[in-house]
Amino acid sequence: MTEVNKVGGIIAHINFEFYFITLFRLLLACILGGLIGYERESMNRPAGFRTHILVCMGSALVMITSVFIFEKYKGITNIDPARLGAQVISGIGFLGAGTIIREGANVKGLTTAASLWAVSCVGIAAGIGFYEGAIFAALVIYLTLIVLKKLEHNLTGKKHLSILHIKTSNSPGQIGNIGYTFGKYGISINDIEFLDNEDSDEVVIKFFVKLPNSIKKKTIISELKKIEGVSKVFEE
Repeated sequence: MTEVNKVGGIIAHINFEFYFITLFRLLLACILGGLIGYERESMNRPAGFRTHILVCMGSALVMITSVFIFEKYKGITNIDPARLGAQVISGIGFLGAGTIIREGANVKGLTTAASLWAVSCVGIAAGIGFYEGAIFAALVIYLTLIVLKKLEHNLTGKKHLSILHIKTSNSPGQIGNIGYTFGKYGISINDIEFLDNEDSDEVVIKFFVKLPNSIKKKTIISELKKIEGVSKVFEE
C-alpha cells in the first residue's frame, strides 16, 4: 500500500460530521452563555461574561463527552448518558455559593447564583443537541434578568437596596441628623457600620439603606452633603 493510500484510509476514518457537530454545540453554548453573562457583567456582578461562558461551555462539553462514551461503549456495558449531566447540575452549587455575599443584614448574589445554575442547564441542552430548548431557555433567562427586574420594582413597589458611605464629623447627634434626612425621604436604614478612619475628628459610616422607587440616589446624596459636618458621600 502506498503512502497516498494510507493517508486516504486515515482520512476516511475521520468523522468530520462529529467534529462539526461538536464545534457547533460548543459555539452555541458560548454564545448563549455569553448573552446571559453580558447582562450580569453590566450589573457589576461577581460572576460575569467570561464566567457564564465557561460554565455553559463546560456543561456542553460534559454532555458531548457523555454521548461519546455512550456511543463507544453501549454494546459493552450499561451506561447512563445523563449521569455526567446530573453531576454538573448538583456540582454547580459550589460556584454559585461563591457569588453570594452577606453584607450586614442583607444578602447579595442570589440572582447571579441562580443564573449560573440556569446557564449550566442551557449548556447541557446545547451539548446533548436539544438546540430549541437551549435557545428558548437562554432567551427567557435573559428577558427575566432584564425585563422582570424592572417590573418587579414597578408592580410591587419594592425598594432599592443601596450602600452609602458618609464621611462626617465625629460629633454628638450627627447620626441623628443623617437619620432625619433619610426619614424625610422615606428611606429605611437596614444596618449601620463604622469604618476605621485615621482622622479622629471625622468618622466614615457605612449605611445599608432601602430607597423608594420615587427617590433617585443623586437626590439623596445631594441632600446628605448639605448636612453640616458631612464632607463626603459616595455609593459603594
